[in-house]
Amino acid sequence: MANFINLAFTFLMHALLPSLISIIVLLVLHCRKKLRWLYNDDGDDEIVPPGELGLPWIGETIEFYKALQKNRLFEDFIAPRIQKHGKTFKTKLMGCPTIVVNGAEANRFFLSNEFKLVVSSWPSSSVQLMGKNSIMEKTGEKHRLIRSILAPCLGNAGLEALVPKVCEVIKAHLLKNWGGNNNSIITNNGKEKIIPMYKTAKFLTFKVICECLLEMEAKEELFECFERVLEGVFAPLVNVPGTSFWRAKRARAKIEKVLVNVVRNKRKNMEEKQQEFGDESENLSSLLSRLVGALIRGEITEVEVVDNVVLLIFAAHDTTSFAVAMTFKMLAHNPHCYSLLLQEHNDIKANKTKEAENLTMEDVMRMKYTWQVARESIRLCPPIFGSFRRAISDIKFDGFTIPKGWKVLWTAYGTHLSEEYFRDPMRFDPSRFEEPISPYVYVAFGGGPRVCVGYQLAKLNILIFVHLVVTYYNWSLVQPNEPIVMDPLPFPSQGMPIKISPKTC
Repeated sequence: MANFINLAFTFLMHALLPSLISIIVLLVLHCRKKLRWLYNDDGDDEIVPPGELGLPWIGETIEFYKALQKNRLFEDFIAPRIQKHGKTFKTKLMGCPTIVVNGAEANRFFLSNEFKLVVSSWPSSSVQLMGKNSIMEKTGEKHRLIRSILAPCLGNAGLEALVPKVCEVIKAHLLKNWGGNNNSIITNNGKEKIIPMYKTAKFLTFKVICECLLEMEAKEELFECFERVLEGVFAPLVNVPGTSFWRAKRARAKIEKVLVNVVRNKRKNMEEKQQEFGDESENLSSLLSRLVGALIRGEITEVEVVDNVVLLIFAAHDTTSFAVAMTFKMLAHNPHCYSLLLQEHNDIKANKTKEAENLTMEDVMRMKYTWQVARESIRLCPPIFGSFRRAISDIKFDGFTIPKGWKVLWTAYGTHLSEEYFRDPMRFDPSRFEEPISPYVYVAFGGGPRVCVGYQLAKLNILIFVHLVVTYYNWSLVQPNEPIVMDPLPFPSQGMPIKISPKTC
């Protein structure tokens, strides 16, 4: 028996030892290759950018988030590393080796090569809460299909018919919450009020999307659910009672339940009309009707409709509201700019034949200086600091190699706050936008195939909101030096309270 065991052991060693040695050699070579990529220690021509990887797994994540929370990502994290390593450098964030790129050429290269060299790469918590079936996660033909469904409603032609409706939604809210009467937004007996500007802008943007694009009531309860979800978007993926992600998941489930009912009711109404009047009976001008129309045709699924609605509300209402808040902050700190802006809006209002007559798209197009002010405010305080991509192949850029699978982070700060692109970049100067800005220098709304599909909607919301506030109210900041913090997106730490009083003429 012992001899049999020895014989069997000898046979196994002869048979398996070569395979075992091969596996060990491959593992060693793989590890050496990984270390070569990370530390450039063997003199190979294919080297990654310089930089520091920090602690094991954690990398420089703690420093990154500290800078982010203080709204000093550029000043405290990016700028010192650019000075030390150059505009292209490596780090490690959230367990992933990451290349941070800066400058217009970097923006052009990575944003225009979406789907070819890189793909969008969001944290798992973001994907689960925003929707893994939304356009954010789609690539290639599926991305183009969904974009083609959304784009007609969100471009100038589609939004033109919505201008009066957007005016009515905003005016009704101001009338109810800021004081006024049916002929003009005036009164409260001349008394001053303190209004939370940031939350007002958030809820109004949410209300515009729900009522003007999605044909649904903008309930306060639903709005609060979206706020809860946002708190978990960049939270650790820990689905345990009491955690931010757990609370966000529960809120997301409530939102989904509401939206599924909205989508199914819309589908039922559209199919009934099609049976009664034919395929051309339904007006596909609203975003919801276009999405449901695509659902009926079998182009997309119900889950894709719901996820894209969720993403649209998130992408629009939170970023647009911050842009509105920063526009008013910059105007408060720059009285001369406010005088020029106010004159532009008073001229538009003076051309109206009736009191409280709604704006038209032509009026909105005349707000050229206001849009310069808004763009300059967003340049200095972008609602989204940048975005992560993932390399789908080895990439040659700036004399370096970015290995397949590594993350790439481009930031708006890399051009917005650079002396190379904007003279005296920290100074507020709307006149910078009197002339066209070179492509991929101003990237507040992204670029390439993933350029923000709601860009024109955001512009419309900002301009109409500014017009109605500055023409009917005197206003001032309660806390002119209120800090901006991040959690996870930037916001005024005290909600940006403003003091308002109605104009008497």
